[in-house]
Amino acid sequence: MRKKKNYINKDDSGGEKVKQIKSFLLHLELEKSLSENTIKSYNFDLEKFKEFLNALHVKSFSDVRENHIEKFLAELKRENRSATTARILSALRQFYNHLLNTPKANIKVNPFDFFDSPKLGRKLPEVLTVQDVDKILKQPDINTTLGLRDKTILETMYACGLRVSEAINLKCSNVLKNDEVVRVFGKGSKERVVPIAKSTLDWIQIYIIKSRVNLAKAHSENYLFLNWRGRRLSRMAVWNIMNKYTKMAKIEKQIHPHILRHSFATHLLEGGADLRSIQEMLGHSDISTTQIYTHVDITYLKEVHKQFHPRG
Repeated sequence: MRKKKNYINKDDSGGEKVKQIKSFLLHLELEKSLSENTIKSYNFDLEKFKEFLNALHVKSFSDVRENHIEKFLAELKRENRSATTARILSALRQFYNHLLNTPKANIKVNPFDFFDSPKLGRKLPEVLTVQDVDKILKQPDINTTLGLRDKTILETMYACGLRVSEAINLKCSNVLKNDEVVRVFGKGSKERVVPIAKSTLDWIQIYIIKSRVNLAKAHSENYLFLNWRGRRLSRMAVWNIMNKYTKMAKIEKQIHPHILRHSFATHLLEGGADLRSIQEMLGHSDISTTQIYTHVDITYLKEVHKQFHPRG
């Protein structure tokens, strides 16, 4: 029988966070049968996050919010080691999945599911078909305040290829109806102008008149998409919206809000748009990032080859 090892620092004063980390490490050792060195690596990463939370006076892992994770990622980014960041995020996702199955932890969702790891390679993104997107967009009940909001934010994200952070930070003044464009502030606050379909503009106008007026409060700060408290939507809220309507549409795919952005780019490419234009609309600083979409849909490429090649 394997002897249990104590991976927690002996001089640690204890507390709930320490107990939960120790429980997770024992789980890795006894149920996952991971090596001692691997478990020590997990412990190092979890201790790093715990000390970060202690510095912010966050008492419990259940109290962690998006802004805490954003600050933590910013600190990791300053270290400028993508591989380390990816490893730590992976460890924290697994740790929170463990807490989800621990009733006393009082964890309802894994907050790290809403944050992407640094790109270490060129993994092909999951995309929806045009038919899948149509099914999802038909699910919200537009006769309700929140249903109309959900319909509008999904329409806008797909119409403009927005990142989740760009969608939730969109302000009413960023939608230029007469010019049929949207001013978007992307990574590093870089501004770009993206065309928007007239049909989507119509949905935005209907939402503002019939739905947003019921949600807006004095503190809404002109944000376009609001929750029922009158504050801007969170990443988690958008993920929940996307997940809800995908299930209602009975689409069996690994879903995340970014999939609408991937689908936007893929459908433009399939429709004949050039890569440079797609790069501009997505806000990619390097076209090599956009080039991944040329490899997404092999089925489409086969159809093109069959239709146009002399030996097809």
